[in-house]
Amino acid sequence: MRMIAGFVFALLGAMIAPPAFAASINGAELGILWALPFAGILLSIALLPLLAPAVWHHHYGKITAAWALAFLLPFAASHGTGNAAHALLEVALHEYIPFIILLLALFTVAGGVRLLGNLHGSPSLNTTLLLIGTVIASWMGTTGASMLLIRPLIRANDNRKHNVHVVVFFIFLVSNIGGALTPLGDPPLFLGFLKGVDFFWTTQHLFAPTLLVAVILLGLFYAIDSYYYRKEGITPSDPSPDSPIGMEGGINLVLLVAIILAVLMSGMWKPGVTLSVFGIAVELQNLARDLLLLVITGLSLKLTAKESRDGNGFSWGPIVEVAKLFAGIFVTIIPAIAILRAGQDGALSGLVMLASNADGSPNNAMYFWLAGGLSSFLDNAPTYLVFFNMASGDAAVMMGKLGTTLLAVSAGAVFMGANTYIGNAPNFMVKAIAEEMQVKMPSFFGYMAWSCLILLPCFALVTMVFFR
Repeated sequence: MRMIAGFVFALLGAMIAPPAFAASINGAELGILWALPFAGILLSIALLPLLAPAVWHHHYGKITAAWALAFLLPFAASHGTGNAAHALLEVALHEYIPFIILLLALFTVAGGVRLLGNLHGSPSLNTTLLLIGTVIASWMGTTGASMLLIRPLIRANDNRKHNVHVVVFFIFLVSNIGGALTPLGDPPLFLGFLKGVDFFWTTQHLFAPTLLVAVILLGLFYAIDSYYYRKEGITPSDPSPDSPIGMEGGINLVLLVAIILAVLMSGMWKPGVTLSVFGIAVELQNLARDLLLLVITGLSLKLTAKESRDGNGFSWGPIVEVAKLFAGIFVTIIPAIAILRAGQDGALSGLVMLASNADGSPNNAMYFWLAGGLSSFLDNAPTYLVFFNMASGDAAVMMGKLGTTLLAVSAGAVFMGANTYIGNAPNFMVKAIAEEMQVKMPSFFGYMAWSCLILLPCFALVTMVFFR
């Protein structure tokens, strides 16, 4: 308790009079044990909801805080409370707070749009809805697009005997792959944007691999859905009553455009003004963006009818959980990133060498599969950061001579989040909603059977085309 109190006082002191002795962390001096809290929190997120769901549901905030303190307290003891406080404030102001504010804005705005009416599921209609969701996911986020479309899609197919494949492909396309084209689409890409990757770099460079995978999956879905549709013959009467097609909360579409403009502004407007917030340099355009996003969030809450949000099943639970979990992730990833930046001089030199060719250049195929493989079982946002920093950590270098490596990391983190239920946040949310609406979703490993059979050959093709 004395150590915790000391750290809190040091943090308050850093806010009032930031320590001049705070220095960047030398990753070459850190042993592998410093990365254990980061590994621990990711494994907790991946495994505890499956192995001990009741414990995780009630205590995930405490578990996350425990892993964060498992890094902060020893680091404060060995490197000084001032340095620990400075590192914590820096990651909060530069990465965590902007990250959570964007997710909050997208979550709130998307949750205010409600589609009305009952459609009748057919291969053509279902494929069209998946296509629409895939396209809009890059602009309103995979979570927003998933929450907007999953209920109408399930209602459209609630008289179908075979409808599990509809939700599985929805997770593949709308909850994951569709978010690859802008930093708004998926959290890993927004972290890249915060690191300095241009907003439209992902649109330009990920368009071809995204198009390739999306066309294959949509075509395969249409074939599978057509087979089941013909097999079912005359379907029973639709249990959902017919009602006119419509939309509530349309003002949120305007606010979504405002979010896009605010993020674009922060990437294009460079006034050259830097503010000191508790001794941490914060650029004016980034501060303005975050304030605008908070204003947009407030406008969405004020201008959207409560009935529309209630009809969407909107609640603050998911965003609160994300905020708590990522607070721990961003803290514990501090030493891991420092070690990776040390390259072959760091404790993770083996991982660096595994992803490198004999001449020391990046092995882009390995970056794709390593980033993707970990993103399948761990959260894809911190996984992206790990490999982004392992390759260089410098956005200008990554967009330049290491452009293919950045493409591999980005595509791996976004695409392969679809491999399991725990690879990306919307996956579990969609599964829960589907089960609530009486869709018998496959088990954890049953879903992986679908993804291994369908997605892995697609990713092998992506490797051959783009990363040979």
